[in-house]
Amino acid sequence: MDQSSSAGGDRRRARPAAHELARYEALFAARTRGMKSSAMREMMALTERPDVISLAGGLPDTSTFSPELYAKLMSQVAASSTARALQYGPTEGMAATARCIVEVMAQEGTLADPSEVIVTTGGQQVIDLVCKALIDPGDVIVAEAPTYPGAVPTFSAYQADVEQIEIDADGMPIDALESTLDRLQAEGRRPKFIYTIPNFQNPGGVTMSLARRRRLVQVARERELLVLEDNPYGLLRYEGEPLPTLYSLDAENASPQSGGGGSDLVVYLGTFSKILSPGLRLGWAVAPRPVLEKLNLGKQGSDLCSSPVTQMFVAAYFAERDADGRPAWIAYVERLRDLYRRRRDVMLEALEEHFGGRASWTRPEGGLFIWATLEGNVDTTDLLARSEGVAFVPGRAAYMDGRRGSSSMRLNFAGVPDADIREGIKRIGRIMGGDKGLLGTLTGTAPAASPAPASTASEPEPDEPTSLADVVALPRRDAADAHTARRRRDR
Repeated sequence: MDQSSSAGGDRRRARPAAHELARYEALFAARTRGMKSSAMREMMALTERPDVISLAGGLPDTSTFSPELYAKLMSQVAASSTARALQYGPTEGMAATARCIVEVMAQEGTLADPSEVIVTTGGQQVIDLVCKALIDPGDVIVAEAPTYPGAVPTFSAYQADVEQIEIDADGMPIDALESTLDRLQAEGRRPKFIYTIPNFQNPGGVTMSLARRRRLVQVARERELLVLEDNPYGLLRYEGEPLPTLYSLDAENASPQSGGGGSDLVVYLGTFSKILSPGLRLGWAVAPRPVLEKLNLGKQGSDLCSSPVTQMFVAAYFAERDADGRPAWIAYVERLRDLYRRRRDVMLEALEEHFGGRASWTRPEGGLFIWATLEGNVDTTDLLARSEGVAFVPGRAAYMDGRRGSSSMRLNFAGVPDADIREGIKRIGRIMGGDKGLLGTLTGTAPAASPAPASTASEPEPDEPTSLADVVALPRRDAADAHTARRRRDR
């Protein structure tokens, strides 16, 4: 086969060479020098190959949505509202979509005023609009470490100075946050906002404890700081009790001047991508009115409005009822929870079998991701380059400096079948080297019986320092075995 016809070949050659770029260099804005490529977008080209198992992107399983229902809903939109669906819509979004958003947030115990909602083109646009409204070059953002890899290029594009605070099993340590804020204050630098993913953090998989949530909101009030609460996964909880959103905790103490009874200081980010479909490209923000107005102005300059077609599809879907008379979207989310819970457990079992003793990993109570950290000097960026037909997100992509996280990786368990999860983890384990068989704990003491699975570990007390995962040790495998030819999957 001609190499030019291979997957991605034309696109790779289409990238201009250095001498071709030179003629444009004086034209580019200064901020483009700090722009970074999104790790997930780079992965999408790789995952188009049919032989690649993708544990990389933040992909839900869209094959679970009924094709018949999709066709029915689109037919309804076409039959009743073709002209409106194909026309421009209001920048803040359609009223029917805002009502659906309020319904989603109510499922997490969060009351929202439809007039304080702006519909966006995916949750990613909320991060962009908040930065557009708040960040001048050199302004400070405080974020978790690791943080959402998709936020890294956005923060870079707006030339923000990002202070990252290492998470533990209970999320962002608020004492470390306060120490960072004290240092910044002494330096005369005031953060524009704190960015956090409190539920099933991306990529870390951990959940911020209730004690820390309350203290974070208190700190934000004491210091009058905005918080951007990114909550794509809140409804995808597989075990444990739901925790209140930061938005709802702040709204309990909101001032009457804020109007609408919402939060004074928390900008809430939500999306339909994980509970319905990322292809809809519909997200939202709920924000204090002055912030909301700036987000609206920024969106006008970006895309005028989010797609009326997909907004009307969502409204039609939320009007559907299942055989028991319940909202169809709630029943669908429940099915997703059952499916993803099983896949999470499959990945945890595969990690015990193929990574044990050579890595630690988180055990998320929900969401889509497990964060694994390899022992030794294994660089996961290099590991990905040598991967045997399996994709994941290297840990460096979750750090602004690109230097930390070199031994870590983000693994998505939601978007692929059980067999592919097992095979994907097996392939990664194979290129890491090593062998099967649980021989002991990290201390080197051989156990009398097989170690207890992570699910039986006692829950840590809130705000106590904890490790992120239980670790077991395996014997090393000969180098020759580590490079044996991989077995082709039975498709």
